[in-house]
Amino acid sequence: MIPMANLETIQSDLTAAMKAGDDVRKTTLRAVLTAIKTAQANAGVGTELSDEEIQKLIATEIKQRTEAADIFADAGENERAAKEIAEREVLQAYMPEQLSAEEVDALVAQVIADAGYSTKKDMGSAIKDVMAKAGGAVDGKTVSQAVGKALS
Repeated sequence: MIPMANLETIQSDLTAAMKAGDDVRKTTLRAVLTAIKTAQANAGVGTELSDEEIQKLIATEIKQRTEAADIFADAGENERAAKEIAEREVLQAYMPEQLSAEEVDALVAQVIADAGYSTKKDMGSAIKDVMAKAGGAVDGKTVSQAVGKALS
């Protein structure tokens, strides 16, 4: 498990995948490196993404692959869905270990209590606070559901 994704780690893992002939890993890491370089170019010349920004980018890539796998599975394209799932699994190795449902509920309860949130109007602020404390260890959809349940 890699605690924090960074550019050097991804590049060295790509080299290792190329040497090992691991096509899924190679293709996936090349796509991530392209996304990182595109984000750096969009940010301006000489701009380097922080490890946290790279991690957010990887989280987005994971979400895209999850959605694509669902679409392919619904369309009966099981082979393509399996490819998306395999790529998602490669990317998940670069993310922190995900929180369990109980840990998410406890974190949501703590944030709501600390900030004094009490109504559905506070939901956006509560989600933002929980996501900041979770540090990429939980996806936004899960947090949104937990906050909605806690504030209802």
